[in-house]
Amino acid sequence: MQSYVIEGGRKLEGEVYISGSKNASLPIIAGSILNGNISKLYNVPNIHDTQITLKILKLLGCKVKKNGKKIEINSKYINKKEIPEDLMRQMRSTVIMAGAIIGRFKEATFSYPGGCEIGARPIDLHLSAFKKLGINIEENSGFIRCSCDKIVGANINLDFPSVGATENIILATVLAEGITTISNAAMEPEIEDLANYLNKMGAKIEGAGTNFIKITGVKKLKEVSYKVMPDRIEAGTFLCAGAITGGNIELKEVIPEHITPALHKLQEAGCNIEIENRSIKLQAPKKLKAIDIKTMPYPGFPTDLQSIFGAVLATCKGTSTIVENIFENRYKYLYELQRMGAKITIEGKMAVIKGVRKLSATSVNSTDLRGGAALVLAGLSAKGTTKVENIEYILRGYEKFEEKLQKLGARIYIKNN
Repeated sequence: MQSYVIEGGRKLEGEVYISGSKNASLPIIAGSILNGNISKLYNVPNIHDTQITLKILKLLGCKVKKNGKKIEINSKYINKKEIPEDLMRQMRSTVIMAGAIIGRFKEATFSYPGGCEIGARPIDLHLSAFKKLGINIEENSGFIRCSCDKIVGANINLDFPSVGATENIILATVLAEGITTISNAAMEPEIEDLANYLNKMGAKIEGAGTNFIKITGVKKLKEVSYKVMPDRIEAGTFLCAGAITGGNIELKEVIPEHITPALHKLQEAGCNIEIENRSIKLQAPKKLKAIDIKTMPYPGFPTDLQSIFGAVLATCKGTSTIVENIFENRYKYLYELQRMGAKITIEGKMAVIKGVRKLSATSVNSTDLRGGAALVLAGLSAKGTTKVENIEYILRGYEKFEEKLQKLGARIYIKNN
């Protein structure tokens, strides 16, 4: 077990380069299964979740070479169609592998996925979509076996714009017979990045980034080279780190339009923001103003930044509110913030946060990826030494997190417990 030890109360200043997107890399890595050929991927973050996904590929039979941020995957030699249960349970996004395996081999076996405990995240939408494509599904003792003679395109309407279900349908149908349409599709930039990658491979996907996607099945896919988009959640996290410390920072290699709702909320809180091409400059005031946040599917305010902003709101002047509309258990981190002196009332989906002048340093426990990052930000602003335990959650999604913060002037290091 590892912890972050943070000496707070220092302004963050300087430049930080944003890594490749975790949430785009995982389905893109899974998509490399489909071409039965070589996929050269660039800007893949070296984090726990990408390491697990690559480990699954190797166990399936892929040849994987890593050289810095370049990864070369040769999926020609896959000889297994079952995702190992122990790896499946380590993160939810492993379920995306199923769509790719089924898409190429017309069969796959997997268990229910694990990951952060931030609420019910059933895969019913994935399985019902598979059934509409003519895929037979058998469930036995927690294992799911999918099989079919052929995948036939269908019109699929999602009850909720699920990112994972949208990605799984795309992966399962690029090699299908006929045309597949997805209505009420998720519109996240990561969906568009996956589609751009697959199209470069030879797929025919139209409408990614909108709520209606059309996939025309093709016979085969080819070798591909592709650079993964920047991580918009990491970008939002560092902007909030600058804001909570009264800092002055510049983000490099970022796509500003991917985080428009977050930028608007930071401006509303009193931050000065300048945007130029692929960079964002943020200068924070001495004291931030209270704001209200409601999470919504993209292009609304992202649930993955709700926790991050929650830490910021704990020290804003006035009373802020958060309404979490996506995951029902995403407020666990607020109880840890209360241990640092935050004044928070939780009523169902709503959290009411009355800003305090200063948070108090103490030992807190990370319970999920984004909540853990929020506690790090709280520690950066608190007076004294904060210890954030269980940082394995944080390492799942942030590349060189403490090193990047150190370059901005933070005093933070990893301690082995």
